[in-house]
Amino acid sequence: MAKLYIVGIGPGGKEYFTEAMIDAINDSSVITGYTPYLDYIEEYLDGKELISTGMKSEIERCEAAIEAVKNGKTTSIISTGDAGLYGMAGPIFELAPEDMEIEVVAGVSANFAAAAQLGAPIMHDFVTVSMSDLLTPWELILKRVEAAVLGDFVITIYNPRSKGRPDHLKTAVDLMIEKGKDPKTPVGIVKNAARDGQEKWITTLDSIDYEKIDMLTCVIIGNSKTFIKGDHMVTPRGYENK
Repeated sequence: MAKLYIVGIGPGGKEYFTEAMIDAINDSSVITGYTPYLDYIEEYLDGKELISTGMKSEIERCEAAIEAVKNGKTTSIISTGDAGLYGMAGPIFELAPEDMEIEVVAGVSANFAAAAQLGAPIMHDFVTVSMSDLLTPWELILKRVEAAVLGDFVITIYNPRSKGRPDHLKTAVDLMIEKGKDPKTPVGIVKNAARDGQEKWITTLDSIDYEKIDMLTCVIIGNSKTFIKGDHMVTPRGYENK
């Protein structure tokens, strides 16, 4: 019986490829995904039927994968990071028939890949918030940012800045400070985490260079206990208080 794998390939670097990921791709006769994602796994694609789509074609991609499985072809649909976080797991489970065999293959999310480059910034409770208002109203995104500040969470920002919304991140940061977050809160910024061209730097909430940030950047904003130690950013869990 044909099966549908929803595969997270991590940031795309080979060091994040897992045996489960490779096994799923090898078991599939059809591979579907956003075209640049397929480039990361090019060496595993020989002899595969490829279905690639461009940006903003997520539903078409999912429908194509589901249709391939209905036609008796075991298929993998590829996400970067983890497929269950801003990935393809959600729409696949929404669209697929209940009796379809589906397996989610976990990957390393961008926030963990970025955190590994920074030290230990998300050792305690944290939230992720995407600045993209393509699918979520901007007013709701700001409410979530405010709630994260009031809860003193570490905040990981996905999709922080694009040409179409150059000021969303700054607006969110201004709101954080307005709602009581210390302007000197440490902030870790990683572009192209675990990929070619990786850049990283640590700054504070009131000193972010927004022009250096794009859609391939992950921004990790500390909580009230987060500190900078040398070239690293650390959020203590509280072990020293036990």
